[in-house]
Amino acid sequence: MYPYHNKIKQRIYNGELIKYEFVSVYKQIAPALVLYFNTYPYVRPVRQHRFEEYRKLFEELGLREG
Repeated sequence: MYPYHNKIKQRIYNGELIKYEFVSVYKQIAPALVLYFNTYPYVRPVRQHRFEEYRKLFEELGLREG
């Protein structure tokens, strides 16, 4: 099993995150948190049940949406 969220969080801690945004629909995920990275894979969506976990992480790191 691919540790999807662990890999995403490691990339965030490594400073690879360029921006993030909450959107109403991303492909077949609604709503979604879309994360944009400067390395491949460049875009990673997150489902709603994980939003709070990522909000806390962004707050901890002082990151803002946009």
